[in-house]
Amino acid sequence: MVMRTRDWFRQAVKDLQHAKRSSDAGDFEWACFAAQQAAEKAVKALYQSMHIDAIGHSVSRMMQDLPDSMKPLEDLVEQAKELDKHYIPSRYPNSHPEGAPLDYYTVSEARRAVEGAETIIEFCRNKIPEDQLR
Repeated sequence: MVMRTRDWFRQAVKDLQHAKRSSDAGDFEWACFAAQQAAEKAVKALYQSMHIDAIGHSVSRMMQDLPDSMKPLEDLVEQAKELDKHYIPSRYPNSHPEGAPLDYYTVSEARRAVEGAETIIEFCRNKIPEDQLR
């Protein structure tokens, strides 16, 4: 297996930057989606550091499935669950009874999503051996 830890983690950080820019621009639905993507990629980087390919898009499920020595506290899993909710509805109008995602997302949701992604990225950064991030 090719080690892609650094690649996944670098993209996670870049996606987080995109989430922040989207939030600042008022594109709250995209901020939420980019934050979900940032967290997902950070957790996949963590799995890569253990020589495991994580499959799927549920950040909370991947975090809950970590080995016991790496499991996060429940509040971090709760943040991941909130991010999981942005994976589809932030992009597709048919996820809502009417209107488009841009009609439903708010600045406070975008801020929470960005903060959650930041926290998850830092959690992963602290668990990944430093030499795999260089």
